[in-house]
Amino acid sequence: MRAAVIEELGKPLTVRDVPDPVCPPDGAILRVGANGICRTDWALWAGQFWTGGPSLTPPFVLGHEFAGTLVDVGRDVRDWREGDRVLFPMNPGCGSCAMCRDGHQQVCDNVDTLVPGVSYWGAFAEYVMVRHADVNLVRVPDPLGFTEVAALSCRYMTAFHGVVDQARVRGGEWVAVHGAGGGMGLATVEIAAATGANVIAIDLTEEKLAAARALGAVHTVNATESDPVEAVQTLTHGGAHVSVDAVGIAEACRNSVRSLRTRGRHLQLGHTTGAEQGDVPLPVDVMLVKELEFRSAFGMQAQRFGTMLAMIESGRLHPGRIVSRTVGLGGAGTVLAELAAYGPTGVVVIDDFRS
Repeated sequence: MRAAVIEELGKPLTVRDVPDPVCPPDGAILRVGANGICRTDWALWAGQFWTGGPSLTPPFVLGHEFAGTLVDVGRDVRDWREGDRVLFPMNPGCGSCAMCRDGHQQVCDNVDTLVPGVSYWGAFAEYVMVRHADVNLVRVPDPLGFTEVAALSCRYMTAFHGVVDQARVRGGEWVAVHGAGGGMGLATVEIAAATGANVIAIDLTEEKLAAARALGAVHTVNATESDPVEAVQTLTHGGAHVSVDAVGIAEACRNSVRSLRTRGRHLQLGHTTGAEQGDVPLPVDVMLVKELEFRSAFGMQAQRFGTMLAMIESGRLHPGRIVSRTVGLGGAGTVLAELAAYGPTGVVVIDDFRS
């Protein structure tokens, strides 16, 4: 099969033939229809993951947010057949640990060994192997195309779990999204707006802010021109009910916390890079006296996708609208380089696996 291979960290990818993956008894092989290129991919490729996080040994194939068609199914798999159209949540579960038994596969005790494109070769390739297929695969509704669905497998599903389950956003509340123009940020804007919230989008370029407005933001703040904390406090007459860090850098995290009103809820969706060393200083005294909540989201379990997919099929959510462009395998390395400076607006998706 063809794949875009990391031969050396931080260097251009090489598109070449590599061996096809082998199907395990509990797993499946997908012919990849589309795969999103994520800032997590950049952090792995650049060697800039948070301290203690995963690291790669080249040669390696990235790709953890994908959808496609099953072409082989392991002998122990009960629920899936060749030809099924599926997506794979980027942080899967083993199905048997304490977290999985409690229904929280997204924080599986064994997730470090199970993520394609992180734990083993992923979907910057024509085919990819997945483990524990019965626990993790999600059926793709027929009206949805793979390019649209690929956006769901990482950032969109995380934003949905964060906004709906963790932050408990309600209609009429103020939601501030710091880093609103990337894939995670735009997903958060659209989902929060769909709940009936009043969304304030904060970012650094007019292009990204325009994209946020198109997805439902009622106010935008260019952080190069205005102090985002002061802007949010003014627009909301006292602070947001929910504030989101969608990028993971220290400044965005602190600004998000400081944007909250008393008893507000901070939602952490972005993870740090090597620059933060996994730690972000926070205004703890402010958090204490205001009784602020600090919540986070790390993906979403497969059985929770039904609600999100129903909202998509009914036209209330449009994940395809956060896809800014598509590329072939040969263009994946260029996108990784752009992500170093948070360059692309929204999500860039690989949809051609032969070029």
